Amino acid sequence: MKFELAQIVVWLIVGALAGSLAGMVVTFKKEGLGRWTNLGVGLAGALIGGGLFKVLNINLALGELNVSFQDLVSAFAGSMVLIIIWWIVSKTRRRKSHSNEHDASQP
Repeated sequence: MKFELAQIVVWLIVGALAGSLAGMVVTFKKEGLGRWTNLGVGLAGALIGGGLFKVLNINLALGELNVSFQDLVSAFAGSMVLIIIWWIVSKTRRRKSHSNEHDASQP
């Protein structure tokens, strides 16, 4: 599988847009999760969303450009899935560490 520089640049742009949008939706802040976290979430989300859309055979028929609107929508959806998983894992870890601290403080 060969990747061209233009394709990687498109992924970076789509990932940055989708990650920023997902970060803003989740945090209700203009900066979202932060520049680099937004980019990372967006890139991972683009892979997750693109894979989900292919597996579930979702075609929004939104038209084609060099970057289709469907690419952006799928990247956003994947970013939201990633953020939800991240939130669940961090919440579970906090509960476990809190219960461990509570257990250790009891005689």
